[in-house]
Amino acid sequence: MSQGVEFNRLMLEMRSMQMDAMARQKPQVSAMPEVGAPSFADMLGQAVGKVNEVQQASNQLATAFEMGQKGVDITDVMIASQKASVSFAAATQVRNKLVQAYQDIMQMSV
Repeated sequence: MSQGVEFNRLMLEMRSMQMDAMARQKPQVSAMPEVGAPSFADMLGQAVGKVNEVQQASNQLATAFEMGQKGVDITDVMIASQKASVSFAAATQVRNKLVQAYQDIMQMSV
């Protein structure tokens, strides 16, 4: 496959994920959580699970390429590696923001 086709496929996948994320965001009218809505802990757990899945898929693809399996292209391996790297970096930034928010809350006087 040419690099242009791979880039287009990656861009379509990223747009699809962006549209999914935008569809999930709804403005909250009240402070009461919706019935059946996932909790923050559930959403965070799912996000960490997704990061883990992306990293495992990247590792499996890299291993398959290293073993010389047919049908595994270096561009696919590099794209998967970059996806794993970006998702881990994003998860790290979220963690940092959560820690900072916790520290800010703990420093508030009651």
